Amino acid sequence: MTKKVALVIGVGTSLGSAVARGFAKEGLTAVVARRSGEELTTLKKEIEDFGGICHPFSLDARKEEDVTNLINKIENEIGEIEVAVYNIGANIRFGIKETTSQKYYKVWEMAAFGAFLMGREVAKKMIPRKKGTIIFTGATASVRGGDGFAAFAGAKHAKRALAQSMARELGPKGIHVAHVIIDGAIDTPWIQKLFPDYVKEKKKIDGLMNPDDIAKNYIMLHKQPRNAWTQELDLRPWVEKW
Repeated sequence: MTKKVALVIGVGTSLGSAVARGFAKEGLTAVVARRSGEELTTLKKEIEDFGGICHPFSLDARKEEDVTNLINKIENEIGEIEVAVYNIGANIRFGIKETTSQKYYKVWEMAAFGAFLMGREVAKKMIPRKKGTIIFTGATASVRGGDGFAAFAGAKHAKRALAQSMARELGPKGIHVAHVIIDGAIDTPWIQKLFPDYVKEKKKIDGLMNPDDIAKNYIMLHKQPRNAWTQELDLRPWVEKW
């Protein structure tokens, strides 16, 4: 129970994994969660290979009881949550005519409701300690809607508003709440597979976002002195139009 915990919810093979590795290298115990927890085996080994500690879990972040139980389990059996990151993306594109109520609701659940559940439950643990960091991953859609992204933009706007409200409430209680806008394509296996020519051209000019470089900003946010906290951080490659 002497170890402090970095909880990362929404851990794929890209940014979520990079954030977890980054905090583990800082000496925090990485607790990582995704829908299919068995897919976290590789990340666990990577972290343990450099001497870190990693606890993987399966989690449906849309289910209130499951989120509450996981956070209680971490606090009771692993350690105090010092930093929590909500990284579930839910980036799905549908034309408005094809956006069923079920699709819209599911995207909102993944991107906004799950963020609320994690934020609320972690805040309950951090408030008595008067310290901690809560970080939400945003996107271009957090600040403007795009063609075919009505559901995604609505959910991401909601998450941004959640982060702002929590920051105003929890900042005076010693808890740093930040929202990170990722405005650009991240170098991932998924992007490489779907858009090989795009990736090739962008890599020539250092125009893809590197997950490890993005993750350094999350660690920076956690380490910021409280007299100079960042509430929102806007990241994009140098060639990205905005």
